[in-house]
Amino acid sequence: MTFKETEFDGLFEVIPQKHGDDRGYFLETYHKEKFSDAGINYDFLQDNQSFSVKNTLRGLHLQRPPHQQVKYVRVLKGKVLDVVVDLRQESKTFGKYYSKVLSEENQHGLVVPGEFAHGFLALEDSVFCYKCSNLYNKAS
Repeated sequence: MTFKETEFDGLFEVIPQKHGDDRGYFLETYHKEKFSDAGINYDFLQDNQSFSVKNTLRGLHLQRPPHQQVKYVRVLKGKVLDVVVDLRQESKTFGKYYSKVLSEENQHGLVVPGEFAHGFLALEDSVFCYKCSNLYNKAS
């Protein structure tokens, strides 16, 4: 598992190492110690999964303080264009966006800071999953 820092402070791309053979493949998608060694130190409290048909647009979502959620997002099946927007006013990347195709094929994920808005467009029928550092709070 490798972690690629982006130009956005706190936004990481997670690239698992895929081990495959004629039976299929295995990959480790989360390892708390490896994340910590990369400087990603969050306790994830909730896992979510959604299914979206092709061309469904989801987002941009966020929870306001004190209910922000750091998210670790991945695609289990299909392909999405994932987009995040930095809403930290003090940040050098305030108001800028980052996008990445996440797919069943590439198995990449993103760790998205809590102060970012997050959304995605399903480029194919897709199953999307994400870990959250805080519980869902409808009012926020």
